[in-house]
Amino acid sequence: MASFCSRLTMSLVLFVLVLGCVNAQLSTDFYYSSCPKLLSTVRSTVQSAISKETRMGASLLRLFFHDCFVNGCDGSILLDDTSSFTGEKNANPNRNSARGYEVIDSIKSAVEKVCPGVVSCADILAIAARDSVQILGGPSWNVKLGRRDARTASQSAANNGIPAPTSNLNQLISRFGALGLSTKDLVALSGGHTIGQARCTNFRARIYNESNIDTSFARTRQSSCPRTSGSGDNNLAPLDLQTPTTFDNYYFRNLVQKKGLLHSDQQLFNGGSTDSIVRGYSTNPSSFSSDFVSAIIKMGDISPLTGSKGEIRKNCRRIN
Repeated sequence: MASFCSRLTMSLVLFVLVLGCVNAQLSTDFYYSSCPKLLSTVRSTVQSAISKETRMGASLLRLFFHDCFVNGCDGSILLDDTSSFTGEKNANPNRNSARGYEVIDSIKSAVEKVCPGVVSCADILAIAARDSVQILGGPSWNVKLGRRDARTASQSAANNGIPAPTSNLNQLISRFGALGLSTKDLVALSGGHTIGQARCTNFRARIYNESNIDTSFARTRQSSCPRTSGSGDNNLAPLDLQTPTTFDNYYFRNLVQKKGLLHSDQQLFNGGSTDSIVRGYSTNPSSFSSDFVSAIIKMGDISPLTGSKGEIRKNCRRIN
């Protein structure tokens, strides 16, 4: 009987240990002891990068989005292609578009100096996104940490998983919903377009062909985005016409005035189910800020690798 009880106790202990590994949770104090200088190290490097180029804040935030939307927040977007490995950098949503990789490299190098082999690239992305938002005038939040880095990437998943700027509202709601994000999360996270810029190729059809657009706004954008495809494709325009380098609620004010730059932006205010949320954020910046924080924390929880899964990369661009 004692032997049976002993074996039962051991089985229960093992079960609890296994369960703990399976359900390993992210936590805001994950590196509290193992890398106490982590947050200040990341912050100073992000601050330096944004001081050199304000747009970089939006680029780092976008990298985090594009990472999380493809098989979870696992740093897979950072992996370079090699002769034997195809990553996500050349997927359609990322090629000639996603940027800021060199800043992540700089952060990783700085972090490795203070605590080598401890902090994942996936977590660095999450912290850099938060710092970028705050430095550009937006809200702050405690970033949940403990992600590990993927040893794989998927170009096809990036092609299919990242919402296209041509998406309609139902497609956006469906894609976000598939990742456990609500319609309110969709609208709040889209507010990240209060900073950053888009290429002419991604808004040409909207400014020349669509009717739910302010005519003077369309003319302004047409001046630097020729109608002919292949001409000026990479010319940039701010996603938020009013305050393109400040994280605020002007993105939503623009939508109410039919001044959304991307088709997918204006879909959020086009007579559909999200109009009321957009209108609310356009008049209540604190409501937008709090909902954005809730949504980005939820997005950061998408399918992280924890426990013994994945690895801690030494170089964010390649598998150890």
